[in-house]
Amino acid sequence: MCRFTLYLGPSIRLSSLVVEPKHSIIDQSCHSSAQEEPLNGDGFGIAWYAPEMSHEPALFRSVTPAWNNTNLLELARVVQSPLIFAHVRAATKHGGQSEANCHPFRSGAYAFMHNGDIGDFPLLRRPLLNSLGDAAFASIQGNTDSEHLFALVLDELAASRATGLERLAAALAGAVARVTALGQKHGQGAWSYLNLALSDGESAVACRYTTEPDYDGESLFVHTGRLYVCRDGECRMLAPAAQGRGCVIVSSEPLSDDYGWHPLSRNSMLLVTKAGDTTVRAMPD
Repeated sequence: MCRFTLYLGPSIRLSSLVVEPKHSIIDQSCHSSAQEEPLNGDGFGIAWYAPEMSHEPALFRSVTPAWNNTNLLELARVVQSPLIFAHVRAATKHGGQSEANCHPFRSGAYAFMHNGDIGDFPLLRRPLLNSLGDAAFASIQGNTDSEHLFALVLDELAASRATGLERLAAALAGAVARVTALGQKHGQGAWSYLNLALSDGESAVACRYTTEPDYDGESLFVHTGRLYVCRDGECRMLAPAAQGRGCVIVSSEPLSDDYGWHPLSRNSMLLVTKAGDTTVRAMPD
């Protein structure tokens, strides 16, 4: 499995998520504390939005381990953004090591990443592809189950009549429903683990989802406040102010030891507005 972190709030440097926290995404790439296998060294990726320059997120991905990439350290030191996706990869049997298979994935203004596994994906792949519209089908560049799942999300976005945050939420829920239905029809009973994050550069949604009964799914934590700051080697969330923009971090594992991290419940979705307000919504089991 992989590890990921999503940030939405006032602009911060990439290093505030990638390097500086005690349990940063780089630390999670080699010392994951919530998995039996602590290594996530099969590549990494960062997507960040620079709204004053482009509606499309910038993307930096590599097949090298995050802990051993000096270019990542240099970028993280000087680049800042109000909306950041960071992902470290542990390759599964559904995709080899290539840059195209590294998360996050991007299509236009949308950024997407996944931690988990589509159960029985080899059996589902052909009917999944057959269900896609032309644009979503053409978006697939790699061979991972994750990018095929993103194609389902893009297909749902294209068909949706909703707008803004509700459009993101409906597309993510719709993609999960479609892949679950495909598993029931074409699979052989393998469970799916679908921790997902999606953004359009304005707002974001994330979910913690599994089809395995009596299991909460892969870990996913949420932290909210006014600003996440890293000073003198210590990172913490500042308490919310009475007014002003909020800050939200969604992460496979807490980045730091400060109070306020809490797990997202099983089969639920977190909706995050541009202002940093959050809502949790149940998804069907």
